Amino acid sequence: MARNELRPIIKLRSTAGTGYTYVTRKNRRNNPDRLTLRKYDPLVRRHTDFREER
Repeated sequence: MARNELRPIIKLRSTAGTGYTYVTRKNRRNNPDRLTLRKYDPLVRRHTDFREER
């Protein structure tokens, strides 16, 4: 089951405080730190930063 260890499923939570989340996979070898992506938050109707939560 090397696939699950190398590319785990992570949740990205909005930094706008709305509680909206995205679910994605990441490569731990290339991105060992917490991931931050800029994505659309429909509750505030704008793009905000989404941080990885553990």
